[in-house]
This record gives sequence, C-alpha cells and structure tokens, in this order.
Amino acid sequence: MQKRFVIVAGEASGDILGANLIKHLKQRYPDAIYEGIGGPLMIAEGFHTRVPMERLSVMGLFEVLGRLRELLGIRKSLFQHCLSVQPDAYIGIDSPDFNLPLARKLRERGLKTIHYVSPSVWAWRQKRIFKIKKSVDLMLTLFPFELEIYRAHHIPAVCVGHTLADDVPMESDKVAARQALGVDQQGRWLAILPGSRGGEVSRLMPLFAQTMKLLQAQYPATQFLIPSANADRREQIEAILKEYNLSAVIVDGRSREVMAAGDAILLASGTAALEAMLVKRPMVVAYRFTALTYAIMKRMFKVPYVSLPNLLAKKRLIPELLQDDATPEKMASALLEQEVRFQQDEELHKTYVSLHKMLKSNAGEAAANAIVKELGSE
Repeated sequence: MQKRFVIVAGEASGDILGANLIKHLKQRYPDAIYEGIGGPLMIAEGFHTRVPMERLSVMGLFEVLGRLRELLGIRKSLFQHCLSVQPDAYIGIDSPDFNLPLARKLRERGLKTIHYVSPSVWAWRQKRIFKIKKSVDLMLTLFPFELEIYRAHHIPAVCVGHTLADDVPMESDKVAARQALGVDQQGRWLAILPGSRGGEVSRLMPLFAQTMKLLQAQYPATQFLIPSANADRREQIEAILKEYNLSAVIVDGRSREVMAAGDAILLASGTAALEAMLVKRPMVVAYRFTALTYAIMKRMFKVPYVSLPNLLAKKRLIPELLQDDATPEKMASALLEQEVRFQQDEELHKTYVSLHKMLKSNAGEAAANAIVKELGSE
C-alpha cells in the first residue's frame, strides 16, 4: 500500500531539515506521497506544498496576532485534509505553535504524529511538556541535552543530530568561498546577517548598519557581505544601507558561503548562529524583540544563554547582545574582541570542532530510521 506523509515546515531552517528527511525517506518509501507545507528545498525533492511556506514564517508572541485568522484557517484546512487522506504520519518540523496543536487533534483521531526539532521546553514555558506528551508519538531532537526532559516525562524521543553538522565541512575554506562569491581575496570582509524575516530586518538592520559605520571608521578598508533571503529582504536591506550611506556586497541566499568568506560574523540569534559555529568564524549574536515580547520572554526564560553555541558548550563561547544591550557600540567592540580572541585562543577553536563532531551523525538518515521504526516497518 502506498505510503503518505504530511509534513509541515514553517521556515527556511525547517525546509533544510525537511528536504534532507524526505531524501532519506524516499530511499525506504520511493513511491510514497510527500505533501503538506514546505519550501523550495522540499519541493525539489518532489514534495507538494499546499500553501507557500512563507505564510507560516512569523516570529514573536504579538507578531502572530496580525496573522492569526489566516494561520488558523491554514491549520483547519490541513486538519481536514489529514482526516480525509489518512497519512501514515503527520510530521511537524519545528514551528511548534502551529504544529503541536494540530498534531494533538490528529493524534486524538488516531493518526501517528511525529515532531522534528524539540521546542525549547528546557529553556522556557516548561509546562508545555505536558501538552507535547499528548500531541506526539515520537519527538526527534537535534541536540543531546534535549533528551533529558523527555526521558523524565516518559515521552519517546530520539536525538538525530543536525543536518547542518553533516553538510558543513570540518574546516571551511575562506579562499574558496571568496572565489565563489567573486570578492577580493586580500580584503577584510565582515559577514552581516540581519535575519530572514521582514520584522527581524526592520529591527536589526539599522543597528547593524550603525555598527558597520563604527567598524569602518576604525578600519576604513573593511568591506561587508550580506546574504539576502529573498527579493523583498534584498530591497529592505538596500534601502537601509542607502539611508546610512553604506555599501555592501549583497548576495542572494548562499549564507554559508558568505559566513565562510568573512573574517568575522555579526548575526541575528537563531539557527544561523549554529551554522556560524560550524563554519568556525568569530561571531557576535545580537537580537531585539518587540518590547512586549521581550518583557514576557524574559520572565519565562530558564537558561543563561539564548544562542545554540553557548547552550551546547554550556558556557559563554560567543557574545550575546540582546535587546537594550544590542547597541552599535557594544556590537562593534564585541566583534573586534572576538576576532582577537579567535586568533589567540586555541581552545575556542577546539571547542567548535568538538561540538561539530558531537552533532555530526547523518541527521536525515537517523531521522528517517527513527520514523521507519516508529511506523513498525522494521
């Protein structure tokens, strides 16, 4: 009987994981139907998306409210579709506020539900673990430290590692990256990553632009590389650079090559920080939420760090500048300090390498194998 999987990814990082998962599931179920909501990488693997993935890409507690009616409509439609086609599994990839309530309703109707990428229950809103227990048959985590809370609550969970750790080489070639991007080999290049969402870029890019001005004032030869997630973000970034009378090489996508080409990286908090660690460049993480979102999150947050490199290392590997601390002056100073530290501290680089090795486990294959086992196919 032909297998069917409904998979939902809500943003670019989920699209990467989803594409890799589909690639490996196809080796086991080559004739299966793969559908739901996904991005261009998943579509390239033969996935059918019922809604453009961008419609789910919303960040922040209050930012969701403006799109709530649309999001609920998408979820209702997907719920009805799943009841109609009866997939072998509903697989939610990240986007827990969208995926887990839907998974719970589907599980109550007897469908198999799997969630890929653990919500940050170990960091904040820890009572969500009880809703997760009612929502999923299997949790696939990216990081080993996440398993503890699931074991404590008797929720089946498997750590599969991160596909980025499989894809990024142990040593990233700066010369090759600069050659691929067509930029000066000898120049001093800083990679600037203000995020992939419009709201992120509007909050962070002006601050990053001011930081760029300060760095260029100290080192006039400094040049900047900025990856753009899509045409809208490119237009947004170009407008902000023009406002601050700055020039930069803007690259469509190819964020990993941009990171590898840089001497250092200034970036928004998120999956990009993990990728920057795997690329092994000095970096500074900065982020600003809306005031209301930050006020609520600050009261609920239970861990000392927000960036994945620091959480994985269980210590401060890289600077984190959040909210009022994310000032141009602090970002410029931290970036320069981190460059020096990276050159002088051999242990820092060794830690990056050991974390990379810990996460490198052929995540797509591991996730597919866990799903096959959960379905009782072997």
